[in-house]
Amino acid sequence: MSNTQHDTPVKTFSHERIETSSFLMVVLTLLVLAVGGLVEIVPLFFQRSTTQPVEGLKPYTALQVLGRDIYVREGCYNCHSQMIRPFRAEVLRYGPYSQAGEFVYDRPFQWGSKRTGPDLHRVGGRYSDEWHRIHLNNPRDLVPESNMPAYPWLATATVAPETVAPRMQALRTLGAPYSDAEIAGAAEAVKGKTEIEALIAYLQVLGTAVK
Repeated sequence: MSNTQHDTPVKTFSHERIETSSFLMVVLTLLVLAVGGLVEIVPLFFQRSTTQPVEGLKPYTALQVLGRDIYVREGCYNCHSQMIRPFRAEVLRYGPYSQAGEFVYDRPFQWGSKRTGPDLHRVGGRYSDEWHRIHLNNPRDLVPESNMPAYPWLATATVAPETVAPRMQALRTLGAPYSDAEIAGAAEAVKGKTEIEALIAYLQVLGTAVK
């Protein structure tokens, strides 16, 4: 056997080869992310605490469904989170930390990560309907230092009753236990209601399943 054969370098799958190949780097990075994501996410689908509602949790009423859509439409999630983290400071300020079972009927959930304003997950029942009405119309009437925008048009705009039943039907397809009677009577239940009434109804139920 000649010396030339012994001196020929053996090609191996080395770090250097990965780091100098954009294609390999991208493919392997995506593979690692996919495997890591599966390991983290898949078990949650079989964990009861993340798939079953907490005791006392009910799906949103027809008016609350519309109020939630208004909350999303107006971009409230851009400043307010709905997820109290298990930190002492947050629990003391807002109340019990959020549990996964409280969000099983939220499609999609409104956890958020922007905390310009206070977290709203335990705001339900903390203030009166009148307080919310004044606050939404002009926040500075109650909190002079607030930088929250005013929403005066909500008090005069009325909801569209014909839109609520299809929304509830879609939510039932995704798991919300609405009965046929609840869906059939949804339009009548919200007839003549203003958007501010709907939004307040939604805010007043947030976080109330956990006492």
